[in-house]
This record gives sequence, structure tokens and C-alpha cells, in this order.
Amino acid sequence: MADLQERGHLLTEQINPLSQNLDQLSSLELVELFNIEDQKAVAAVAAAKVELAQAIEKTAERLQQGGRLFYIGAGTSGRLGVLDAAECPPTFCTPPELVQGIIAGGAGALVRSSEDLEDRAQDGEAAIAQRHITQLDVVVGITAGGTTPFVHGALNAARQRGAVTIFIACVPQEQVSIDVDIDIRLLTGPEVLAGSTRLKAGTATKLTLNILSTGVMVKLGKVYGNRMVDVAVTNQKLRDRALRILQDLTGLSRETASLLLERSGKWVKLALLMHWTGLEKQAGDRLLSEHQGNLRTAVASYNNTKA
Repeated sequence: MADLQERGHLLTEQINPLSQNLDQLSSLELVELFNIEDQKAVAAVAAAKVELAQAIEKTAERLQQGGRLFYIGAGTSGRLGVLDAAECPPTFCTPPELVQGIIAGGAGALVRSSEDLEDRAQDGEAAIAQRHITQLDVVVGITAGGTTPFVHGALNAARQRGAVTIFIACVPQEQVSIDVDIDIRLLTGPEVLAGSTRLKAGTATKLTLNILSTGVMVKLGKVYGNRMVDVAVTNQKLRDRALRILQDLTGLSRETASLLLERSGKWVKLALLMHWTGLEKQAGDRLLSEHQGNLRTAVASYNNTKA
């Protein structure tokens, strides 16, 4: 059996000098230390803002052309990717296939540790082939320590197929280099609990995925102002949110907003367009389609034709 790769030099594996007496701290001291360290996660994302903005632009561009966004990772990184993908349909009413999360070990790895499966680069390659990745797609590889073979195998395969490749890691490029289109490094430093990258590294990764997916959906016209006008009205909470958006943006009473929502087929974006233009559902739907679902440009176009 080959010797294990030495990983002690990686930033995420190093010892944090501020927490060397972690097991001797009071509960309050422990919380205070975590709070101080967690602030480094926010700073790490800020330091990667240029690359993150590039990722938003590239991803939105490909999705506008009919592509898909894939997150791929193992362990905590994989779970965070699956979580972000799963939250896109209810928030932005996207089809499940538009944003997908791939985790080493499959669905079972979401609730039970399968970290040993991350060592197989060929499994990452197979995951890309199984989903028929093309040059229209975007593949985001997530690995806090930067070395996960499953992720590297997937990114190599995706690059060969012409997909946009994005790498998210919490170690500097000089420690782990990779050939990708966009290289995002979240340098959060050594963890409070040495090597436990579900902590600061995981927090920074979650923040980054929040910004990436939300930014992409803004670019795709899924947002009006700061309102989720493509929200899926699937339960009472979301129906209430939909009605409040309609009321706030139109000044309608709750009862009238409710009637408008029903006329639109429970689509807030279409309901707003119908109210602002006077169009009925079918014509409004057609106008939105002509403008790739962008409410602001659709309404502006209608107003220009009537001017």
C-alpha cells in the first residue's frame, strides 16, 4: 500500500495558536473564541470578491444559454453544495435540474459519513459522465483542503467536456494548484478544532455559495428589486410572502392581491406584470417569455410600445 499523502502543511490542517487550550476554556470563553474566529470567514469571502463576481457572470451567461450549474464535493463540502442546490427551486422556482448538487457517496452521504469515498478520482469522472455535462454547463468543485481526488477527477472530466470549471478551496494556490477557469480561495486559516473544516471553512463556503447562487438568479431575472418574485407558492408561509410582495409593490389590499395571485396561476412575477400592464395571463406570460422572464425589462418594453 502506498504511503498516505502528507497534508500537515495545508492551511486547513495547521494548528490554531489561539485555541491550543481549547479543552480548558469555560463555555463563555469557548463561544467568544469561536465568534472571533468566525469573523475570519466573512473576511475570507471579501478577499475573494473579484473571483466570486467572475463566477456569477460566467455562470449566469451559461445558464442563459440553456446550461446547468453543478456543485460537486465530498463530506461537508459536498453537503453544502447539495443544500444550496436544493434551496434554489423553492426560492426561485427553478426546475430541479438547473442547479444540482453531487456528493461523493450519493444521497446516503448526506446523513451518514462516507468520507472514504472522496479518495476515488474515477468516481468524480463518472459523476460528470452520468450527467452528460457539456460546454454549456458550469461545474463548481468544492474542497476545503483542496486535495479531494473525487473533486479533482470531476473537474478534470468537466474541463475536457468544455464546461466552465470553478474551484472553491480554503488553502492558498501555492499549496494546491489546479487548472480551472475560476479559482476561488477562501483563506480562513487554521480551525479552532485543528483540521475540522466544517467550522470556519464550512462557514465561508456556505457564504460563498449563498452569494453565487443568489447572484446568478438576480442576473437571470428571478428577482425584482430585492423581492423573490419567482418564489414557489407551495405552502402557507410562501403564500403569505407572495401576497406581501404584491401588496407592497402594488398598494393593493390583501383580498385583491389574493385574487390577482390566483388569476396569475400563483406566479408573483406574472401577477405584477398583469397589474402594471393590464394584460391578461396568457398575453403577460408571452411578454415575459419574450424578455427571458425579466420583469423589469418586460414592463419597460410594454410601456415603450404604449408611449
